[in-house]
Amino acid sequence: MKYFLITLVAAMLFTGSAHAQKLAGSQVPAAPLAAFKKAFPAAERMKWEKENNQYEVNFNLGESEMSALFTPKGELLETETEMRPSQLPVPVRQVLATRYKAAKVTEAAKIVTRKTNAVTYEAEVTEGGKKHDLIFTADGHEVAKP
Repeated sequence: MKYFLITLVAAMLFTGSAHAQKLAGSQVPAAPLAAFKKAFPAAERMKWEKENNQYEVNFNLGESEMSALFTPKGELLETETEMRPSQLPVPVRQVLATRYKAAKVTEAAKIVTRKTNAVTYEAEVTEGGKKHDLIFTADGHEVAKP
């Protein structure tokens, strides 16, 4: 019984840590907050989350809905800019239409990894009542989600 309780508590802790924790701006450490303000001074409607020891902020910049991911030290890891599914590169749309015929693309985004400036595209699809994200290069090659 003791083993069962320990296992149950450990499972609950692990499951809880896999979900993003919403944060008020005042709860965000100074380094990521300062780096965000410097990189996106005109940003509006910020919503912060902490997940896996990283800080993600969703925000609006002009007409664009975006997010940015920071380390606790304030290093910008990636940005994500929402886009209409019809704006995905043609090769990505072709792969989605042939390989994922039963899926409906509900959201799309352009992701830029800051260290390498690599660009990938995310398609959120609904298939069989379940949502999941697919990541592609501009030429339509599906890549594993990091």
